[in-house]
Amino acid sequence: MMKNPGKWLTAAFLLLLLAAGCMTEAARNVENSKRLRVGMTKEQVLSVMGKPVQEEFSTPDLWYYFVESVWTDGLTTEEECMPLVFENGRLMGWGNRFYSHWRSREVQTRGGVE
Repeated sequence: MMKNPGKWLTAAFLLLLLAAGCMTEAARNVENSKRLRVGMTKEQVLSVMGKPVQEEFSTPDLWYYFVESVWTDGLTTEEECMPLVFENGRLMGWGNRFYSHWRSREVQTRGGVE
């Protein structure tokens, strides 16, 4: 028998809030991405999407936004994010399909292997 069920309920509630917060960020980013348009400036993208994740895989022309929880380790990984690609300060496209196509084109343009 539990001596203090209030503590367990409080802990369960806090875990639920934490999980809901992560889901809310992902859902918000997916919803906001529907307002993106090719050619937007970085400032316009920031006003629609907010700040991108600040991880080692982000660069000035490749931003990532958290869209899906794959791991429960509390870390944000590339596979949990949606990439946004910029060239000359303008949004070229977003999403994994666009990024893969863009990346293969970049490798071909440079004539090398990744």
